[in-house]
Formats: sequence, structure tokens, C-alpha cells
Amino acid sequence: MADRTVTLEELRAHKSKESFYILLHGKVYDVTKFIDEHPGGDEVILAEGGQDATEAFEDVGHSDEARALLPGMLIGEFEGGDVKLKSGAAAAQASRMSGAVEKGSNLSYFLPLGLLGAYFAYRFYSTGA
Repeated sequence: MADRTVTLEELRAHKSKESFYILLHGKVYDVTKFIDEHPGGDEVILAEGGQDATEAFEDVGHSDEARALLPGMLIGEFEGGDVKLKSGAAAAQASRMSGAVEKGSNLSYFLPLGLLGAYFAYRFYSTGA
């Protein structure tokens, strides 16, 4: 069954709990039967539906036992092997990080500068000029 080639349309068509494919390292796996057994919960896997889950899979640092399960779930190669699909978890993380940087960046620069300026003003005016 690993001789099959899975298209992007087919990958995206199988992202429900009844039929769920994920893309890891250019290979497509049918993880439908494993969704309820996943130690991290089904929502972790479901967030990667129709996308490249490689980054999310590797970031967690799955065990050798988890990796040993993959060959039994292999459907085939991904047709656009060199196409990089953004992972759902990676996209959410990037969005949170960019939002945090944009919101906190002004405060993180101006607060220390303001405190430093206040300190020098205090020293200047309190030592007698």
C-alpha cells in the first residue's frame, strides 16, 4: 500500500475523526485508528489535519515506540514532496509569538529607558546643582 501517491486534495479531504491522514517527512499516514489512543489527546493530532505535521511531530520528540508505529499506518508518498505546507500548530505558535513581540516590544524598551532617565534626573537634582 506504500506504493500509492497521495495528492494535496486527498490529504486535505481526510481530516475528520472518521478518516484522518497526516503528512510526516513527505509520507502520508492514516492515523484514524490511533487518534483516540494518542497520549497527548486527539486535539493535538486533529490540529494538524490536511497539513505537514513534521515540525509538530519532531518538536515533541516522539519516542522510538511511537516512530515504530508509523510503518503500519503508511499510505504512501506525498505528491508534492518538496512543497512545504504550514503546520497548524506551527502557524498558531508563530501567530502567538509575533503578537507577543509586537505588544511587548515597546514596553520592554521604553520602561527601562524611562527608569534610567528618572534615576539620572534624581541624581542630578539631589546632589545639588
